[in-house]
Formats: sequence, structure tokens, C-alpha cells
Amino acid sequence: MRYLHTMVRIKEIAPSLKFYCDALGLKEIRRMESEKGRFTLIFLAAPEDEARALSEKAPMLELTYNWDPEDYGSSRHFGHIAFQVDDIYATCERLRAAGVTINRPPRDGHIAFVRSPDLVSIELLQKGTPLAPTEPWVSMPNTGTW
Repeated sequence: MRYLHTMVRIKEIAPSLKFYCDALGLKEIRRMESEKGRFTLIFLAAPEDEARALSEKAPMLELTYNWDPEDYGSSRHFGHIAFQVDDIYATCERLRAAGVTINRPPRDGHIAFVRSPDLVSIELLQKGTPLAPTEPWVSMPNTGTW
């Protein structure tokens, strides 16, 4: 058995790609549209996994856009998607500059949470040893839920 992908339903393609690709830094690997099923599937991979994902040897994130509107609510029953990052502070600053709310700041230099436009929780984990606590993150309060 091997892990293939995590599927997340999205309400709109453009804001979701702006979040996952432009802000978070994932790369679009492939896109499929089903006229019969009335949906679009967009597969994304982390930059370090891009080459392996192209040959379907790395896990991917599948964004599912259903053409007929549906309310997915703001439930947290899904859990979260986790990404390991080289520098959690730089990643959070890049996200913040892109207009993304840092719901749980990386006060400990190790873990942070943000949410996608469709309210999916994204966990960011520092690669290796946690970074030394630093401002503005140490004193930044939590915002909303994650």
C-alpha cells in the first residue's frame, strides 16, 4: 500500500490556487475535467516532490471543484493537511504578506496553522529542530480557529 493523495473540495478555483500555489508554494501537476461528472480535479505537489509527483511516485493534494454549487460549511471534521517547511518563520511571513491569516502563529519555532479559502486547516511544521523563538511570532495571539 502507498499513500496517493488527500482530496479537498473547493468552492472556487482561482482563490484556491492563489492560496495553495501562489501563497503556500505548491505546484500544479495536472488537471482533469469531467463534463459527465461535472467536476474539475487539480493535483498539486510540494516543490521538492514535483519531479516524483509527475511520475505519480509522490503524494499529492487533489483539489476537487464541483461545477454545481454546494455548501461545505466550516466544519473541522476533516482534520488538516501537514507540510514540512525549511523555515517556518519565512513561510509564515510569506503567507502573511500574501494576505493569509496565521491562525496559530509559530511561537515555538516549530508549528503553525493557517486555513485555506475553503477553511481547510493547514499545519506547517519546521523541518528538523525547532527555530529559536522570535518576534513578532512569540507574542502574536491565535486568530480564529484552525
